[in-house]
Amino acid sequence: MPAISFDDYVGHDAMGLAALIRAGNVSAAEVAETAIARAEAVNPAINAVVEQLYDQARAAAQAGLHGPLAGVPWGVKDLGHEIAGVRVTSGSRGFKDYVADADSVSVTRMRAAGLNILLTTTSPEFGLTVTTESTLHGQTRNPWDLRRTSGGSSGGASAAVAAGIMPAAHATDGGGSIRVPAACCGLFGLKPSRGRTPVAVGRTEGWNGLGVSHAVTRSVRDSALLLDLTHGPELGSRYVAPPPRGTFLEAAGRDPGRPLRIALQLAPASGAAVDPACLAAARDAARLCEDLGHRVEEAAPPVDAQALATAMTVVTSTHTAAAFAARAKALGRPMTADDMEQATGGFVHLGQSYTALDLAAADQAFMTAAIAVATFQQTYDLILTPVLSKPPVLLGEVALNQPLSVYGAHFGAFCPFTALANQTGQPAMSVPLTWSDGLPIGVQFAARLGEEETLFSLAHQLEQARPWFDKRAPL
Repeated sequence: MPAISFDDYVGHDAMGLAALIRAGNVSAAEVAETAIARAEAVNPAINAVVEQLYDQARAAAQAGLHGPLAGVPWGVKDLGHEIAGVRVTSGSRGFKDYVADADSVSVTRMRAAGLNILLTTTSPEFGLTVTTESTLHGQTRNPWDLRRTSGGSSGGASAAVAAGIMPAAHATDGGGSIRVPAACCGLFGLKPSRGRTPVAVGRTEGWNGLGVSHAVTRSVRDSALLLDLTHGPELGSRYVAPPPRGTFLEAAGRDPGRPLRIALQLAPASGAAVDPACLAAARDAARLCEDLGHRVEEAAPPVDAQALATAMTVVTSTHTAAAFAARAKALGRPMTADDMEQATGGFVHLGQSYTALDLAAADQAFMTAAIAVATFQQTYDLILTPVLSKPPVLLGEVALNQPLSVYGAHFGAFCPFTALANQTGQPAMSVPLTWSDGLPIGVQFAARLGEEETLFSLAHQLEQARPWFDKRAPL
């Protein structure tokens, strides 16, 4: 039997567990057994696990782990961040048998931090949607309401953390895929600046710079320390995020130090309708910020929503088509409808039709938006919005197993706020300040490029003013 009870285990964040292990109050092996027991108990309900690496985790704990987070159980998202000898499916039937040859740079840094990799977590096919459902792995369910999405594309990570399997987990974000699952599952989720963290094997950027990697966590300080331990350029990086002034953990232990000027944006640039619960959450967060001494006023950056939507489609579909073309070459056979989701097939078809000029125009649209937002943020330190335009939707609504046009309409109605930060490269975070009808409702703060420290300091202040760590899903 594990020497640490589940109630004691779940009462600590990653830093807290690491401190217990360092002090000798519990061993890494005992912590691993508690995490494994929890995974086996709840995964049949939430379906968040792809590969069970329990034997490897047990062996690592017995052999001895080293680093600031030595012995803390960890999950790696099943999308691009490879673990040597482990299957990486990317949620796709076409990649169901792909096994990694070596650790990615990100995984190498995770191991150096002392994290004990326990499992890999589910993702929709190539991270193309904001729910975590696939024909290959099935539906990943939200621990707060098993009928609803846990978000995506890092929905396996968010479900695992919200269900208490581990205090934090690896996540990636190319259009909202850290912030959306954090919002759906009542977690803290920070998307770093472009160029802050390693991306994937064999490339140093994802989706023409849209994609980044970090984590979903239960505490702000865990997110900050994890970023301290994993950020920095990798060999061949085309660009590097501006260096922090100190450490992210230091920033997460202090208030901002001055009143921040915050723009409250309640309507997305696309004009999509926003549910009253999400509007109320954003307004409530604005009032809380004002109570903490910050200045909030309604304002929004001037961006061309249609140009950005077109650019996003061009980039994601082109990269999806390229991924399947490379897989077809590796397998020595054509990719068929049996290898991919229905909407993914639509992306592939579009990607094959675009030209280099289309891709160049998409890049220009992103640059135009980045200039507009940076100009706007010469006045405002942060932009506050809802994360999503609705509370967590029912499973199936934004899944990829439907025609691309139907999927696209549902996607646009559910997730109109988050992609802008990917398109501009700026950091943004989802903070779990509100629950409505038993469901978490996240709010988003976006900062200037390179200013994660501002986000961490405000998040610390919000976490102190309205703690969320002890809010646990009723699973």
